[in-house]
Amino acid sequence: MGFACGIVGLPNVGKSTLFNAITAAGAEVANYPFCTIDPNVGIVPVPDNRLDRLTQIFRPAKTTPTTLEFLDIAGLVRGANKGEGLGNQFLAHIRNVDAILHIVRCFDDPNIIHVDGTINPKRDIEIVETELILKDLDTLDHRIGETEKRLKSGEKKAKDELPLYAALRTHLATGRLARYHPTHTEEEHYLFRDLHLLSNKPVMYICNVHEKHFSSEPDYIGQVREVAARESAKVVLISAEVEAEVAELPSEERGPFLQELGLQESGLNQVIREGYDLLQLVTFFTVNPKELHAWTVRKGTTAPTAAGVVHTDFEKGFIRAEVMKCSDLDRLGSEAALREHGLLHVHGRDYIVEDGDVMFVRFNV
Repeated sequence: MGFACGIVGLPNVGKSTLFNAITAAGAEVANYPFCTIDPNVGIVPVPDNRLDRLTQIFRPAKTTPTTLEFLDIAGLVRGANKGEGLGNQFLAHIRNVDAILHIVRCFDDPNIIHVDGTINPKRDIEIVETELILKDLDTLDHRIGETEKRLKSGEKKAKDELPLYAALRTHLATGRLARYHPTHTEEEHYLFRDLHLLSNKPVMYICNVHEKHFSSEPDYIGQVREVAARESAKVVLISAEVEAEVAELPSEERGPFLQELGLQESGLNQVIREGYDLLQLVTFFTVNPKELHAWTVRKGTTAPTAAGVVHTDFEKGFIRAEVMKCSDLDRLGSEAALREHGLLHVHGRDYIVEDGDVMFVRFNV
C-alpha cells in the first residue's frame, strides 16, 4: 500500500529544495514562481533500525524497506481556485495525496523574493487554506446541484444527503477547514469521505528555517505554532538548505555533520516519524530466505487486509497469520528461541496488525 504526501506552499518557500534533499530526485529549483509545473514524485525508503536487526537474525538474500511517496506540487497563489498561477493543476494533484506537508517560510533573505513582498507565515498559511476551502465550496456546490436534481426525480436517498451537504457548506463558508466538521453516523462519514475535499486532509506544517534558529525560535515560528495549536496539527522545523547539504554527504559523514549543528536526526527522519503518526501508520514485516520486506498499513488494519498488501492471493485465501514481535526477536535472537518460549502466536481473520509484527501468512487459493 502506497502513501503519498503532497509538499505544498506558496512559491519560493523552499518546497523544491526540500524535495530534492529528501528524495534526491533532482527537481528543478529556481528563484521565481511556478518553476515546478508538474508534480515531481519521489519514492523514499523509510529508515528503520529494526530492518538491520532482522537482517542479522534471518540473513535473507535481500532486504527491502517500506516507502513513502512525496509529491512536490506547484506553488500556490491567491486565486488558485479560479485558475490563477498554476492553481488548477495544484488543486488537481493535491486531491490524490493522503496528507499535506505545508512548507512555510520562516526566514529572511533579501536574495529570495517572496510572492507577497514580506515574510508573514500566518498570512501565508491563510492564503493556502483559503484556496483549499474555496475549491471545496465549488465541489460542494456541484454536488448539491446534482443531489437536488436527483431529489426532483424522486430519489428518496437524496433527501437525506442534502442536510449534510448544506451544513458542510455553511461550515466552509465561515472559513473553517472541512476536517473540523463533525460526522455523527456511518452514512454521514461515508458521504463526507466520498466528497474528497481538499481541506479534509491531515496537515503537517514544516517551518523552513535558517540553521541558527534550531536553538532559538524567531517570531515567525511562533506564528506557525499558534496556527498549528488551533488546529491540533504537527509542526516540524527544517532547514531546506541544511537538508540539501546533508543529502550530498556520504552516509557515514551525515551523523557527525548533524551533531555539529546540535541535531539528533535529519529533517527527513523527523518528517517520516511525524508523518507516520499523522497518518496513523504502522510497519509490519514478512521474511523468507529470499527477502525480508517491510510494509506500511494504517493502524486498525486486520491480518487479511495486511496480507493483501503483500499479495492479493494472500487476502483471498487467508487462513491464519503466524506472528512474532520484533522486540522478542531482538531480545532472544532467533525464531527457534521464540518458539521455545511460546512467543510465536497464531491469529485468525480478526487480528489487528501491530507495529513491529513479523508475519507469516498461511493461505490457500
